[in-house]
Amino acid sequence: MKALITVLIFTITAIFAKEPIEPIPKSIKYNKQKAQLGKVLFFDPNLSADRKVSCASCHSPEHGGADPRPVSMGVHGKKGNVNAPTVYNSYFNFRQFWNGRAKDLKEQAKGPLHNPVEMNMNREKIEKYLKNNEYYKEMFKRIYHKEPNYEDTLDAIVEFEKALITPNSKFDRYLRGETKLSPLEKKGYKLFKTLGCITCHNGINIGGNSFQKMGVVFPYKREKNTPDRFAITHKKEDELVFKVPTLRNIALTAPYFHDGSAKTLKDAIKMMAYHNLGFKLSKDEIEALVAFLKTLTGEKPKILR
Repeated sequence: MKALITVLIFTITAIFAKEPIEPIPKSIKYNKQKAQLGKVLFFDPNLSADRKVSCASCHSPEHGGADPRPVSMGVHGKKGNVNAPTVYNSYFNFRQFWNGRAKDLKEQAKGPLHNPVEMNMNREKIEKYLKNNEYYKEMFKRIYHKEPNYEDTLDAIVEFEKALITPNSKFDRYLRGETKLSPLEKKGYKLFKTLGCITCHNGINIGGNSFQKMGVVFPYKREKNTPDRFAITHKKEDELVFKVPTLRNIALTAPYFHDGSAKTLKDAIKMMAYHNLGFKLSKDEIEALVAFLKTLTGEKPKILR
């Protein structure tokens, strides 16, 4: 009995001692040939109706895989209704899009291609363009052993997106015991846990693994056509419920929130503390939280270097 109690104590201690955030693996398995083809497709504006908008137009490598504009712009200058979230580390999300309407990256890739505001293409137009392009004809034959087609196009784009992981952030290295946090960064991490941020932002992607309401304590204004869960379920309780965004590389992906309303990291911290935690943070607390969040910036994806 004594031995059993000892085992239980050690087990419970281990569970509670475990960090609520996991480091990103240094590498994951993916098909490199397909990913390289997917990279070309991802940056090709000819996959849009006006031949000016590519996937990278709204998922910029210079801005952490996100869109620096409050809301994204599509073909013929059409204005969207949402700030495009980062594509980096999206492989680790449990669903895709702010409202989780896509179950995986393949389903997500279809959305912008067909959306009349974003790229406004269809299967036939995509295949016609690819089949008339000598580079694509050669690459699809070499990799897929057949002529270019819509399904393999999606497959290649997804394989590229799988490769967009950003490992070895300072915080990942801290979790692996390879480096130490500064006193300010450590204070920020402690606040992140004790204030309750960790409740929603946890796991390998420090988010991206649950749906949560924005405005739990103090309501957040819901605009018309907000891309929340309500837009899918039409249930009142799903208004302003979104997939929790990843905090990885958050220092690079301003502006913040689904509507791009928070221009800076400090703004985002203040707003979330007020709307979802119900209090105002001191200047020192905000400074510490910013310092911690900056440790979440990882290496640029190897496939983009």
